[in-house]
Amino acid sequence: MAEQGEKRRRLVLIASPLQGHMTPMLQLGSYLHSKGFSITFAHSELNPPDPSNHPDFIFLPLPDKLSDTGGSSGFIQFLQALNNNCKPHLQKHLIQIIDEQKASTQKESIVIIHDNLMFCAGSIAGDLGLPSIIVRSSSAACVPAYRIIPQLHKEVRFPVEDSLLQEMVPGLDPLRYKDIPFISLTTQQSLKLTTLFTSKTPPVAFIWNTIEFLEQSALTQIRHRYKVPVFTIGPLHKTSPTPSNSFLEEDTSCISWLDKQSPKSVIYASVGSLATMDAKVATEMAWGLANSNQPFIWVVRPGSVHGCDWIEFLPEDLVSEMKVKGLIVKWAPQKDVLAHSAVGGFWSHCGWNSTLESVCEGVPMLCQPFNNDQFLNARYLSHVWKMGLEIVEERGEIESAIKRVFMSKEGEEMRCRAMEIQEQIKVAVSHGGSSQNSMDDLVKFILSL
Repeated sequence: MAEQGEKRRRLVLIASPLQGHMTPMLQLGSYLHSKGFSITFAHSELNPPDPSNHPDFIFLPLPDKLSDTGGSSGFIQFLQALNNNCKPHLQKHLIQIIDEQKASTQKESIVIIHDNLMFCAGSIAGDLGLPSIIVRSSSAACVPAYRIIPQLHKEVRFPVEDSLLQEMVPGLDPLRYKDIPFISLTTQQSLKLTTLFTSKTPPVAFIWNTIEFLEQSALTQIRHRYKVPVFTIGPLHKTSPTPSNSFLEEDTSCISWLDKQSPKSVIYASVGSLATMDAKVATEMAWGLANSNQPFIWVVRPGSVHGCDWIEFLPEDLVSEMKVKGLIVKWAPQKDVLAHSAVGGFWSHCGWNSTLESVCEGVPMLCQPFNNDQFLNARYLSHVWKMGLEIVEERGEIESAIKRVFMSKEGEEMRCRAMEIQEQIKVAVSHGGSSQNSMDDLVKFILSL
């Protein structure tokens, strides 16, 4: 299928080393390979993928000179270093591939497909005359939201005064000022990230890990602005499932524990692969879980609590009490947990992958965003899709929110709404559905380049 006449396509996928970006890129690569395309997968040496899970890919490590992702405070420096360090190596490899094609009797057209965080790939593609497609692993609504920051700054409405944080942003309904991405950063940092995320070289298309019906308004705005095809092929973990690519070891014992619990009784709590918090916030989370009397799985990622290796910050008597009611694990097979019939709620940081995984399984959410697009996602979950509750980091509020989800009429309505969305997603990813059609259209588009 990847041939048109005598011309073949080699797709060069460039991934970033963040879990929420690497996984969708591998899923996309697997789908495109199943359609007959040759896949070269370029990645940084930090957080590399496991080649054994994708034996038909050609993997291309790019030296990055980085030891970690820099945390939230150093994210801009991390992104710039990542792109600056990877760029010469990626350019060298692409030139080599082009030269090999010139000498080969089996000609292949080269198409660049890159994560939006790897913006160096777009400029290299432009310099080499290669078509490039940008993959977005965030919600579509994130783009209009961060693109408005320079305008707000020009109008002296950014940085936002505390008194305005709860006010609606004109033209961005349903978002409040507090929901704008990068709101917790300095003005200079916010403007810098907006600039970095704005492509200098126009792509020939976008690929979005989202579903058409879920974000129709934002997608309409994006198509109007960029005037290139936008392929909504999500959720990729459903349209193109692949072996786990978790950077952390998953504790699968929690699945057998779930097997012993009542249907829709367990609250699953995890704030993702990057978020960090101080011990006070984590302790409030622990008391909220314990006092709710609801069975739970709590993921405490090693190093996620400032100054602590794991859970040594918790009083021993609290840990003992919690272990009677639930599990505390270092990492969990999240998609399997959310798909389990015993899980009735997901307490989440509202990263986009976690959000998609929860809506796919019809699991209502307790929303505790930390940074970037998570506030925006939480707002959509609670006020647009109406399957989430925003929570406050205080044990009494947490206990109350958990009880609202599991024991109140409001929680029952949220669960019904979540299940309605789940059914719509099942239609979207099935034959003739919007996501499946978009994947077919993507293949045809690549063949037309």
